[in-house]
Amino acid sequence: MRHTVHTTEKEETDITNNFGTLYHPKSALVFYETEGYNPDGYVEYFDIDRNGNPINAHPLTVREAQRLSKTLNIQNKKDKDFLRPSGIISENILFTDASDNGKVIWFTKSQERPLLFTEQLSIPNGLANVPPLVWCANKQGMKIFALENNQRPNAETPLFHAPFFNVYESGSVCMGTVDVNIKNSVSLEEFTEKWEDYFFNSYFSHLVNSHNPINGNCVNLWKNLIQSKEAFPTEVLINSNLTLKNLL
Repeated sequence: MRHTVHTTEKEETDITNNFGTLYHPKSALVFYETEGYNPDGYVEYFDIDRNGNPINAHPLTVREAQRLSKTLNIQNKKDKDFLRPSGIISENILFTDASDNGKVIWFTKSQERPLLFTEQLSIPNGLANVPPLVWCANKQGMKIFALENNQRPNAETPLFHAPFFNVYESGSVCMGTVDVNIKNSVSLEEFTEKWEDYFFNSYFSHLVNSHNPINGNCVNLWKNLIQSKEAFPTEVLINSNLTLKNLL
C-alpha cells in the first residue's frame, strides 16, 4: 500500500518510507473481575476483523493461552539477548550497557578501510588507512573519536577529533539518509559491526557546521591517503579536550 500526503491539487508526496514495520491487530483480551473482598475473574478472547472490530467473544481457551505464553517468552528472550556476546568478549570492547536504549564503547586499531565520498568533494572512492578509533553508540546514534596509537585506551586516554567529514565537533555522527535499524535481539558483536558498516558504507559529504577536524585541509588529506596508501599521519589530529571517561 502506498501512503501519500496531498500537498496541493496537483502534487503528492510519498511518505511510505517514513513508516516503520506495520502491525495489524488480530485479537484482544478483556479481563473481567467481580466486586468484593475476594473477587473472581475470567478472561474473554476476541478476534479482530479486517475493519479492526472485535468479534467472536469467548472465554480464553487453553490453546490460546499457550500461544500467548509462547509469544511473551519469545519477546522476553529477544530482550535478554540484546547485546549478549556470542562468545568471549573481545578486548576491543571498553564498556557495555544493555538497558533499553543500549550503549557500547569500543575501539578499533589503525587499519585500511574502503571510503565513499560524494562527487562534490572531488575525492575518489577507495581504500585508505584510518587512525585508531573510539566508537560510542546506542540504538539511535553514535559518536566517534580518534586515538594517537593502537594501545587499548583507559579512562584517562585523550580523545582526538575523528578526521572525517559528516562528524560534529562533539563527536556525534550525522547519519544523513542512513536507515539505522538496531533490533532488540542483536548481539554485542552484531551491534558494533552494524555501526561500523553504517559509518563506512555511507557517503562522506561535508564538514558539519564548518568544523574542520584536522590540522590542514581535510579534502587534500583523504585524496593523498587514497592515492598513496600511506599510514594515517596522526600528527594532523586535533585534541578534543575529552578523555574516555567522558563517554562512560
